[in-house]
Amino acid sequence: MSELDTILYIFTDIWYQLANHLLFFIWLLPLIFIYELPLMMIVISGILRFHYVTFIQTPKASIYQPKVSCIITCYAEGKAVMSTISSLIEQTYPGNIEIIAVVDGAVQNALTYESAIQSAQACNLPNRKVIVLPKWQRGGRVSTLNAGLHFASGEIVINADADTSFDNDMVSQVVPYFEDPNVPALGGALRVRNVSQSIVTRMQAIEYLISMQGGKTGLSQWNLINNISGAFGAFRRTFLIQIGGWDTHTAEDLDLTIRIKQYFKRHPQWRIPFATLAIGHTDAPVTLKELVWQRLRWDGDLLFLYFRKHWPAFTPKLLGFSTFIFTLIYGFLQNVLMPFVIFIYSVGIAALYPWQFVVSISLVIYTIYFSILLFFYIFVLCAISERLKQDLSLIKWLPLYPFYALFMRMVCLFALLNEMIRRSHEESSMAPWWVLKRGRKF
Repeated sequence: MSELDTILYIFTDIWYQLANHLLFFIWLLPLIFIYELPLMMIVISGILRFHYVTFIQTPKASIYQPKVSCIITCYAEGKAVMSTISSLIEQTYPGNIEIIAVVDGAVQNALTYESAIQSAQACNLPNRKVIVLPKWQRGGRVSTLNAGLHFASGEIVINADADTSFDNDMVSQVVPYFEDPNVPALGGALRVRNVSQSIVTRMQAIEYLISMQGGKTGLSQWNLINNISGAFGAFRRTFLIQIGGWDTHTAEDLDLTIRIKQYFKRHPQWRIPFATLAIGHTDAPVTLKELVWQRLRWDGDLLFLYFRKHWPAFTPKLLGFSTFIFTLIYGFLQNVLMPFVIFIYSVGIAALYPWQFVVSISLVIYTIYFSILLFFYIFVLCAISERLKQDLSLIKWLPLYPFYALFMRMVCLFALLNEMIRRSHEESSMAPWWVLKRGRKF
């Protein structure tokens, strides 16, 4: 072999190896641009639309002031329930607010019950009423919410957890949406109250800001909101009673959202807004163990609801075409299929290629993901954030977030497998076993 042939052979081999190594990266690019790009454009355009309507246009004056009932689900929060009740009593909303603190298992949770009683006795405002409703036997979140709904008399019902407090203009931000008769429900914005407690809470604060507050703001502008949070949602009371209130089993918030969306085909003018500036503050899990247990329940419930309980209802005949397509792509595929794709991709490149290439491709993927993350972070701060200084302090933790997101994808994968094999939704801490056992099997 001549020297020229040797050089050509070496160059040919290098290009062959390079092309081989790039196969996985080339395969990854369509996932980013074909799958993720449309979602990013929907969210970005929605946030721009929200910013224009909220901060650029002249706001419409309204005299709509219906009575509002706030149902607080209490279990083992102790004295923390007092701050929740106080934040609702101190609302600037000029109309009547009825606060119903439902204490689940009041015998076992005497401190929570007594704290709620103290808050009720301290309330002396003429247009505020605090009702403490003890449930002596524990029945879980669903029975607690439905008990509160039974006693509620307001035109609008807001559900809240006892470890969640609110900005004093929250009700004033929520109520105007219901002046539109085509709004049966809406989601409220949540922030992490204990953000500075650990690295885990800081990661969740970034997640809430970008994925939940930013993402839901953008999606809701096109009536594509995926879930009304169980810690903070608002509903038209008559409609909520009409559809039977909250249902047994688990993930009652996503379950209720799916059931509401099943009316979209019959009522194409209906919409579920997201009240971006109605702010609730909730305590997030502090330790990694607490966070993993929370997400095992959340992510396992996704598969149960999508593929077991509500599987027959996922049809354009009920959801409408646009809602059906979005749920199929960014409900089923993103939440259920994507963790498996990421795991197979990661294991594939680790098993088939040398560590130098694995490190290189990982750095490329990290750079792409972090660039998108940084863009969204800055974009949300500029277009949405009502606490700019507080949110800006999270920027130094942003480089860690891609690792957090990947880890949570793997937790989601385990949760999905756990639900497939063990039906983990039947082990939920949201209700006692005897309640879940009596529910219908799917």
